[in-house]
Amino acid sequence: MQDIAEVAHAPKGSFYNHFDSKEALAIAALERYWERIRSSFAVLGEPQYPPHERLKRYFGLLTSAARTAEFRKGCLIGNISAEMAGENPALRARLATLLGAWTAAIEACVKEAQADGSVRRDLDPASIAAFLLNSWEGAVMRAKVDRDESALKSFQRVAETVFSA
Repeated sequence: MQDIAEVAHAPKGSFYNHFDSKEALAIAALERYWERIRSSFAVLGEPQYPPHERLKRYFGLLTSAARTAEFRKGCLIGNISAEMAGENPALRARLATLLGAWTAAIEACVKEAQADGSVRRDLDPASIAAFLLNSWEGAVMRAKVDRDESALKSFQRVAETVFSA
């Protein structure tokens, strides 16, 4: 909290005028971040592209964002999940809700792709979506450690095996 107060040129005590706790700040930060993530879902519904192409474009967009950040930041949802979810039930519940909504957005596109035959039908769409998001989050964490996109490229190569209907 001291670091945040210093950057904001504000006394540390003023933080508590805005947030009841560090966890409340984390939830507020998550909500702001979530708006950006949620807006990226538009790629998953672009009607001019077939659904399997939308999935590729979506993860390509996320890769571009990671590249722009020079692989330093990772995903705030993943970062907070790794750092704080085990200690705070309210934060863990919010993270679960966000991850569930994110998975559902991917799942909707997977269902469309299965319907047109461009994504394997032998796997449950919810399982595919969860696998993609879980694997993506792991690849982002690894890219943050390695400071390069090799983990993200590996993710994309393996994820594309789903597109072999």
